[in-house]
Amino acid sequence: MSTRKSAVCGQFYPADPKEISLMFEHYNRILDSHLSDKTLLNKKPRAIIVPHAGYIYSAFTANIAFRLLKNTNARRIVVIGPSHRVYLRGTSVSDFDEYETPFGMLSIDKDLVHELRDKFELDFVPEAHHEHSTEVQMPFVKTYDKEALVVELVYGDEDPAKLAKVIEYLLNDPKTVVVISTDLSHYYDINKAKRLDNICLNAIENLDIHMLHQGCEACGKIGIEAMLIVAKAKELKPVMLDYRTSADASNDETQVVGYTSTAFIG
Repeated sequence: MSTRKSAVCGQFYPADPKEISLMFEHYNRILDSHLSDKTLLNKKPRAIIVPHAGYIYSAFTANIAFRLLKNTNARRIVVIGPSHRVYLRGTSVSDFDEYETPFGMLSIDKDLVHELRDKFELDFVPEAHHEHSTEVQMPFVKTYDKEALVVELVYGDEDPAKLAKVIEYLLNDPKTVVVISTDLSHYYDINKAKRLDNICLNAIENLDIHMLHQGCEACGKIGIEAMLIVAKAKELKPVMLDYRTSADASNDETQVVGYTSTAFIG
């Protein structure tokens, strides 16, 4: 049996599952005590946008979205992220049998993998799957929907319209949810970062693809654009959950990275 081995465990997130659980529990206590609109926690998204930095910086933001995703009791969760390590033409779908996490293995939906490979002519490029943008999401999946099957898609030089067709096909199944992984601007001072990130946030909130190309510097902009195309077609409503920067954790406002999470509600 082939395994998608962890590539950034102990770097981007703790190797100890107890440490991860304590972190998520802490975040949830904050939500339960400070969230002004508690009805938000009852929403059932068809898709979410989440960040993929080290947990100390971005896990609070991601956790909100995955907590909502738990409400869906999804049978399968498809995680889509950009390739950072290798140049990749198009999109690779992970054709391993299982996915390693600190909490144990997640089963990969091999039937769906082969379906996507045949229908959309997707490749399997193994080296593309030593990728943190997708991997950091899997401990959340194992925590909030541990019985779900997963599929991992990593894209490089891809046409957002083509990726949108894949996402739309996935969301035609009500038991499938999609996770779009992206960080926002990188290594600007706090004021410039917020200006650039607001372009991304406004584009997402208004499903405005044109605005997305007016200065948004998200590393997963292709995935965002594909998701916006699908959200418009399927009349999904974006609900912004959180925005922050690395400065919230580091107190360094000279070179920050931006993070957001959004739920798409059908």
